[in-house]
Amino acid sequence: MQVLRYLLVGVVNTAVGLSIIFALMHLGVADVAANAVGYAIGLGVSFVLNGRWTFGAATLDAGRLLRFLLVVGVAYLANLAALVVVRDALGWGSHVGQLAGAAAYTAVGFAGSRRFAFAARRAAGDLGA
Repeated sequence: MQVLRYLLVGVVNTAVGLSIIFALMHLGVADVAANAVGYAIGLGVSFVLNGRWTFGAATLDAGRLLRFLLVVGVAYLANLAALVVVRDALGWGSHVGQLAGAAAYTAVGFAGSRRFAFAARRAAGDLGA
């Protein structure tokens, strides 16, 4: 169920981000600025919806946000690595590489969010025994 919720949040996040990008461009905002604003808001949507709905985090504090941003960064690096490997090492082309990159980003983002960014916190004295 968490995977499905994570994927649905990704669809919502993408729709919100692109809508904002296109609306800003329609209002005359430059492409790069519109893109940055749209992605930042989409990232915020992803953080809140995944934190609360997908993973049921009790709090969404600065620590969780920092861990989430780290996960997003690592997921993006996985995206780039998959793209380069599929495109260059395997020779399967850029389009297949982009699809592989998106799959890598999604998998790493889900795993990192579940196990790190939104993982249940342990009590100070709990060693996980």
